[in-house]
Amino acid sequence: MAQTTPNHTQTVSGWAAHDSSGKITPYVFKRRENGIEDVTIQILYCGMCHTDIHFVKNEWGITMYPVVPGHEITGIITKVGSNVTKFKIGDRVGVGCLAATCLKCEYCQNSQENYCDQVQLTYNGIFWDGSITYGGYSQMLVADQRYVVSIPDGLPMEVAAPLLCAGITVYTPMKDEGLLEKDSARKRIGVLGMGGLGHLAVKFAKAFGHHVTVVSTSPSKEKEARERFGADDFVLSTDLTQMQARKRTMDFIINTIPANHSVGPYLELLKVNGILSIVNVPEKPIELPSFPLIFGKRVVKGSIIGSIKETQDMMELCAERNILCDIEVVQTDQINQALERLEKNDVKYRFVIDIAGQHNQKSRI
Repeated sequence: MAQTTPNHTQTVSGWAAHDSSGKITPYVFKRRENGIEDVTIQILYCGMCHTDIHFVKNEWGITMYPVVPGHEITGIITKVGSNVTKFKIGDRVGVGCLAATCLKCEYCQNSQENYCDQVQLTYNGIFWDGSITYGGYSQMLVADQRYVVSIPDGLPMEVAAPLLCAGITVYTPMKDEGLLEKDSARKRIGVLGMGGLGHLAVKFAKAFGHHVTVVSTSPSKEKEARERFGADDFVLSTDLTQMQARKRTMDFIINTIPANHSVGPYLELLKVNGILSIVNVPEKPIELPSFPLIFGKRVVKGSIIGSIKETQDMMELCAERNILCDIEVVQTDQINQALERLEKNDVKYRFVIDIAGQHNQKSRI
């Protein structure tokens, strides 16, 4: 394992954490030369994900410092390799969580490369050449064309960035259950938590006419859930009377809650044969009581991001149906403040870093 290889000759300015304090500081490092399958991307925007906090603070115990976070990247292609057929110079593109996979296994061969057991991430991963990957908190990125998607003209680059992780994370499990088809039967959907992922889940579900209930520990979220995002119902999860009143009313629930919790009370909201999809990663293992499962024939499923094909399909859908992430744009000198606020869930609803410094309004932190 090496931070770089002899092929890493391009000097890049970025922002990195160097220890578990998680403090982000300017960092100059090397990226590889543009290979025959690669595209070089001038980064314009990079979304900030809660996963970034886990990595910069080594909360999962796997961080390789220095770490340059960022896997919600949008920008413009400035160079293409000789084998590149999908893109040309000047194209608007995005890069999400994937940097490399084996390309040979059954999952890679069937557009499920996000489940390849050799998957390597956009940052804190080990690329094919043995180097450590660095993410989008930087001015430039070199990416293999097979892990890059086009950004439709109808999507502003700053609001498209969070779709590359937050968006695809909630899109995929809903698509898998047939909820995002033009002729989808109207279902009753629960969304646990209304943060960066949750508010997008509400938007996807409402775009296809489903009945949506937001379940939250924050009573202050009710007005926005109903008036801003069009939720049909709101449940305060700490109110046992409200929870009991919605028992066995939902067909599908997507769990985006980042805090430690038991899923038992939420399983009771599902109808018989209902599905709970887990897309969140709390610090500690989720409690999964048996009785709500076996007395309701309920299913608990996991889902992680999506394939490149699914990500491209989602981008097209978002452009077609005007499904946009609600964001706060911050400048590069505000990264640490934004991470502190993100850790407190004090953002509506996703921070996006203006890497190129071209956004016309500097947000307040």
